[in-house]
Amino acid sequence: MYIPGELIPITLFVMAGLTAIGVPIARAYARRIDREAGQPKVQPEVAARLERMEQALDAIAIEVERISEGQRFTTRLLSERGAERAPERGQPTRVPELTSPHPGGRHAQ
Repeated sequence: MYIPGELIPITLFVMAGLTAIGVPIARAYARRIDREAGQPKVQPEVAARLERMEQALDAIAIEVERISEGQRFTTRLLSERGAERAPERGQPTRVPELTSPHPGGRHAQ
C-alpha cells in the first residue's frame, strides 16, 4: 500500500485543527452535564411536603425530649422517696394496715 508524502502533513494539520476545536467543545459539554447533575430538580409539591415532614420531625423530637425529662424527674422522685423510706439493716419492716372503703370488706376495721 502506497501513501503519498503530501498526505502526512495534510493529515497532521487537519487533526491539529480538529483537536484545537474539539477539546474546548468537549470541555464545555462536560461542564454542562456536571452543572445539570449538581442541581436536582425537585417539584414544588415534593419540596413543600418535605418541609412539612421536617417540621413534624422537629415537633416529635421536642415531645420526646419532654417525655424523657418527665421520666428522669419521676425516677429521681421515686429514688429519693425510696431512700427516705428504706429501713436500716436489722430493723423489722413495718407493713401498713390496709383499710377498705367498703363496709364489711375483707380489710374493714
